[in-house]
Amino acid sequence: MTLRPFAGRPTSRRRLLGGSAAALGAAALSTTLPTAQAAPLRRQPPPTGNYRIDLHAHFLPPDYRASLLEHGHLTIGGYPTPQWSPEEALGFMDYYGIQAQALSVSDPGVSYLRGPEANDMARYCNTYAADLFRAHPTRFGAFAVLPMPDIAASITEAIFALDTLRLDGVVLLTAYDGVYLGDPRFEPLMIALNQRNAFVFVHPAAIPADAKPELPLPDFLEEFTFDTTRAATLMMVTGLTQRYPNIRFQLAHAGGTVPFLSHRISVASQTVLGDLWPDNLPKPSVLDIKNQISRFYYDTALSGSPAAMAATLAVTSRDHIVFGSDWPFSAATLPQTGSHDPAPGLSEIFDAEQRMDVEHHNPLRQLPRLADAVSG
Repeated sequence: MTLRPFAGRPTSRRRLLGGSAAALGAAALSTTLPTAQAAPLRRQPPPTGNYRIDLHAHFLPPDYRASLLEHGHLTIGGYPTPQWSPEEALGFMDYYGIQAQALSVSDPGVSYLRGPEANDMARYCNTYAADLFRAHPTRFGAFAVLPMPDIAASITEAIFALDTLRLDGVVLLTAYDGVYLGDPRFEPLMIALNQRNAFVFVHPAAIPADAKPELPLPDFLEEFTFDTTRAATLMMVTGLTQRYPNIRFQLAHAGGTVPFLSHRISVASQTVLGDLWPDNLPKPSVLDIKNQISRFYYDTALSGSPAAMAATLAVTSRDHIVFGSDWPFSAATLPQTGSHDPAPGLSEIFDAEQRMDVEHHNPLRQLPRLADAVSG
């Protein structure tokens, strides 16, 4: 099947969704969104014990962190590149009642390298992760980093990481070299992941300085959420999430702004954008986009607030919400002092049983290898 971006133009960070935003801004169509399933706002006691399964947690193996610093990555998304060790991770987990973490490499992945260097660094990180969860089988899982944007090398590494190392899934950035997930050039990788029923964690990437406004704010504060929205939207409107139903996609930080913008996204094909829709792609309907939005998984990292969770519950069911801490990048907001609850805002939306679903049962349903290790 031949796919092409809208109107034959290359899909870049600015073009498709920048133009779409203008069209959507002119739309004034009325469609009813699902009713929020949140409980009344009131503080409720959380469960107790080490029960949480953390699906948004990062690691920086020593050689990888050294390489980042050597190549000038002193900050990640504007946050100083943190220290990390298994011992520090376990201490954090024990303090905050986290039974296990599914570790992933954050932005920039290994995309700051190219060729054999990128391949070797991805293999090093993935092998390090596999060794770590073999040493601590009930405490760690991992999502494989791939040597993107090299598609052929990434397919090779994904097959090795999932089939041989038995990692729990794959982490992909929202975009590589300005090209977002959903672009046709990623199709071969998606085919391989779909064949393996892969769980894919979509993590935001920093936007190049020449492609964003000059604001005195770090990327992780706002830009990361916007980039997740751009990637998720493109994945839906190009039909990627329809073509590969066996891939389960987790969107970081409660989907960025996807829940808030769900109505605007859903009416895209009914605006001027609909006239530019490629003939070889199905034009999504309002109900279709709603359905696709509801099928994403949304993590609570830096989003465990009543406002964020109420918006998320308005577009999906509770079983599609999973716990995330974003540690060690959240170390400043999650110091190991005071409360042992890493997301107290969740108790203003969920009771103890519902929090157990979000923080334990929902994550383990998606990661069968880790679920077996934890229960065994």
